[in-house]
Amino acid sequence: MKPPSSSTPDTDQPAWRAQRDALRRLHGEVLDEPIPPSLLAAAEMVAARQDQHARWMRWSGIAAGLLVAFGAGWLGSLEWTHQRRALLANGPATQEFVHAAAVAHVVYAPEKRHPVDVAATEQQHLVQWLSKRLDKPLKVPDLSAQGYALVGGRLLPGGEGARAQFMFERGDGERLTLYIGSLDAAAAQQPRSGESAFRYSQEGPAPSFYWVDQGFGYALTGKLPREVLLNLAGAVYRQL
Repeated sequence: MKPPSSSTPDTDQPAWRAQRDALRRLHGEVLDEPIPPSLLAAAEMVAARQDQHARWMRWSGIAAGLLVAFGAGWLGSLEWTHQRRALLANGPATQEFVHAAAVAHVVYAPEKRHPVDVAATEQQHLVQWLSKRLDKPLKVPDLSAQGYALVGGRLLPGGEGARAQFMFERGDGERLTLYIGSLDAAAAQQPRSGESAFRYSQEGPAPSFYWVDQGFGYALTGKLPREVLLNLAGAVYRQL
């Protein structure tokens, strides 16, 4: 079977031209009529919607770009802040501080007759005295819920001025010390955060959990298992 021809009809043939002219004569009035207002209004509405959609897509793209740029900047700032705090927490001044806290603990915790300068019976005087010497309002945490009672405290020297040590004792005689003092100027510029990161140190003669807040260092030291010491450090931090 011969396949059908796919050639394009020749519209220049006389028969095609006659048919085309007849159709034009038949519908000539319709072709010459103006476009109805309803069709014009519908066309204008469609064009307006297309233009509004194009503007919306354009502004959406700009907003998405701004959101991405803001998110990248925020994440970069957060990463820099985290890195800066990590450097401060591991700096020489902080390492010296936590080592001094461990040394002070092993020196005074074993003392039977003179473990502190001012006993817990004079707690108000103790806090006022140490706050004045450190030029910072201090507060003694209550660790009675953890089984520890305040023994008292003492004043100690430090690299950046005076430092304070508060001592606590458990019923079986196990002692815990909280060491507080100012750090160097770089650490003093550290911004306050909603939560300070605890760091664990075993480099000294006794293990410590320590943290830095607005230029002041805090170290909780005791010969205890790490998890027990961490829970105690959390209880102390929440009260300071």
